[in-house]
Amino acid sequence: MNFSYYIAKRYLFTKSKNNAINIISFIATIGVFAGALALFIVLSGFSGLKDFSLSFTNEFDPDLKLLPEQGKTIVVDSLLQEKISEVEGIVAYSKVIEERVFLDFREKNQMAFIKGVDERFKSVNAIDSSLFYGTWLSDKPSHVVLGNGISQSLSLGTYDYGSTLRLMVPKPGKGQITNPTDAFNAKQSVVSDIYSINEELDNKYVFSSLAFAQELLELDTNEFSALEIKLSPTAKEDDVRASLNNLFDKPINIKNRIQLNDKLYKMLNTENLAVYLIFTLVLIIALFNVIGSIIMVILDKQDNIKTLYNVGASVSQIKKVFLLQGTLMTLLGGVLGLFVGVLIIYAQLQLNMVMITPSLPYPVSLTIKNILIVFVTIMSLGIIASYIASSRIHRALA
Repeated sequence: MNFSYYIAKRYLFTKSKNNAINIISFIATIGVFAGALALFIVLSGFSGLKDFSLSFTNEFDPDLKLLPEQGKTIVVDSLLQEKISEVEGIVAYSKVIEERVFLDFREKNQMAFIKGVDERFKSVNAIDSSLFYGTWLSDKPSHVVLGNGISQSLSLGTYDYGSTLRLMVPKPGKGQITNPTDAFNAKQSVVSDIYSINEELDNKYVFSSLAFAQELLELDTNEFSALEIKLSPTAKEDDVRASLNNLFDKPINIKNRIQLNDKLYKMLNTENLAVYLIFTLVLIIALFNVIGSIIMVILDKQDNIKTLYNVGASVSQIKKVFLLQGTLMTLLGGVLGLFVGVLIIYAQLQLNMVMITPSLPYPVSLTIKNILIVFVTIMSLGIIASYIASSRIHRALA
């Protein structure tokens, strides 16, 4: 191997008498460099976009959400609540109620979801950073918090006591109702704050106090739609899940943040895979230059190859010469491409060179994972390309 490596290194870094060979080898190295650079920048850019998209759900969704396995509500009495707070790994939890609701304001209507929350909700979810006008739910039970999309659709601002927002839900129970107005529970409310997370969530939720939602939906004080849980950084999710399952007599459904947004995660992962495969195909095309370069070197060094064979070098040793030459060419171009790519991504993170809007830089992410993916991909393909080219050595010895 030392003999093959020595010859391969000389062939790679020593200029050939045939200038065309030097140009072809240079173009092949530049192709590998450009392929590695492009693949790394695209993966880093997509990782940044993925983190940016998930930051909205991370801001809104809890670490764990405990839901009923069957039906719409779970019963959690004070004793059970005490036991939940003692589970190791749970920092805080919040009781919530969610149900579809009909909104009516000055003859403008919209469907949404009411989300009744207790006083510990802001300890579990980082909703504070999304509030931009007014105050969060106060002591007044009639106050609610709207999404920015709902506010714009209904032309509704904060603290409008002249025209209150009306929330209506169908009354639970069965039986015929002669008057349609008797089929709904309705409550008047005043908007105390407006939140903005993303377009979907801004058009979805109306936050209220837990008591307000329970009264509107005719629920008991121990009935809730879900429990939202915040875990400590050192908590083991599986252990927390097991502890919670042991506390409940009836089956419960516990979902983490990924399971709550499984469609979004699947979509982002599928897009990431598609981008990776597309640019890997581009990289494969670029590595055809490596194959052509090695074959041209074999043809150029045909007399030298025969001399090496005649003085005792085996066919496998000579084959390794060109396999290593192609591998070194790929390594050189790939490492340079990764180095420049890391510099570009780091510069974007520090200097915000590319902007989406005047206040929003294009999101990128500099991770070891992407560096390893690009390096392993380009080296694997480079070794395969070099092996294909080095197999032509048999014709040179014929």
